[in-house]
Amino acid sequence: MSYHNPHTPPRKSATFDDYTLAEIRRAAATGIYDIRGAGAKRKVPHFDDLLFLGASISRYPLEGYRERCDTSVTLGTRFAKKPIELKIPITIAGMSFGALSGPAKEALGRGATIAGTSTTTGDGGMTNEERGHSEKLVYQYLPSRYGMNPTDLRRADAIEVVVGQGAKPGGGGMLLGQKISDRVAEMRTLPKGIDQRSACRHPDWTGPDDLEIKILELREITNWEKPIYIKVGGARPYYDTALAVKAGADCVVLDGMQGGTAATQDVFIENVGMPTLACVRPAVQALQDLGMHREVQLIVSGGIRSGADVAKALALGADAVAIGTAALVALGDNDPHLEAEYQKLGTTAGAYDDWHEGRDPAGITTQDPVLAARVDPVAAGRRLANYLKVMTLEAQTIARACGHNRLANLEPEDLCALTMEAAAMAKVPLAGTDWYPGKAGF
Repeated sequence: MSYHNPHTPPRKSATFDDYTLAEIRRAAATGIYDIRGAGAKRKVPHFDDLLFLGASISRYPLEGYRERCDTSVTLGTRFAKKPIELKIPITIAGMSFGALSGPAKEALGRGATIAGTSTTTGDGGMTNEERGHSEKLVYQYLPSRYGMNPTDLRRADAIEVVVGQGAKPGGGGMLLGQKISDRVAEMRTLPKGIDQRSACRHPDWTGPDDLEIKILELREITNWEKPIYIKVGGARPYYDTALAVKAGADCVVLDGMQGGTAATQDVFIENVGMPTLACVRPAVQALQDLGMHREVQLIVSGGIRSGADVAKALALGADAVAIGTAALVALGDNDPHLEAEYQKLGTTAGAYDDWHEGRDPAGITTQDPVLAARVDPVAAGRRLANYLKVMTLEAQTIARACGHNRLANLEPEDLCALTMEAAAMAKVPLAGTDWYPGKAGF
């Protein structure tokens, strides 16, 4: 006979926790898998698990704001006649008109231009607002081919061939019917109000040899002027980076699983791909093995939030980073002052559960004209520019403390790891040691 002590609270299963039980019941009741936006919510090793080793006697620090710390970066130096020159190594990742409202896209362009960096179109084509307010605009070339045309390819400052995305490597994106407005439908040649799913692979090539042909085709269309990026989701970063380089890419964009998405299956977001931290060093190793590190630039995205994250990505070997979710928060998305309206949607500010439904109270991830009108592109753009400025200043502060007069001079030797996992992924020593798992000679 069993006995339960009434003074001991019942113990719930760690495997079948409340969220898991609720998901099982929802699936049983509806027969439909869950779709949502944003990125992975599970905790995985990230840049927080790394620390910088500031200079003291063995290294000489630079003095505060008195000594210069250069932040500029040039992307596309391998083949392009007109590489992109940025004032800061923080770019705006691809987010489509359709997923985002027109005013939000305009605000991204305004903010990036003030800061001296680039924006990216996303799936769905180029809007005049975005092109008009983005001094430097990267045009995404996706499997869907939505909005793709030679004129806009030539209007862009660079072309990003999207092979994969961090939140869903190997999977296609979704845009629910309530976000397919008249204008979105026209740009994408889709029926209004019908759910849309982008293809998971490009229709006219199946491997790296075909990709090389496609890159040459894009170069011919744009008179070899525009840098060609290849974007891959973080899954097999060494081989994907190596093959992108061999196919002729000027830049590789590497997106970890903390990267966001407009909408896809929740099971995909949480269970496919690798943490951003685990992706950087294999990609850098591929570039080094091919003798292409710094000649082919590496842009890292997926969960970049602060100047510390920027500095850590650069120290691990990246040339620049891209931000998406953080940029939307800077514009005003998921702001606590709208909590009452988020609660009416069955969510809360900061949960990012509403992106795919087109009912965003902040007016950023919606096509509802009333909600979209809440976004002041000028004010929101200024907020984004302020955020980019702060991130850059934070990264400069860290670089100076490590003795560097350029952000690009940050290196793995400036870092240590707090956990065994982070040490193994980043290949930097565990704090207080000169060892990391897998280090040669141990």
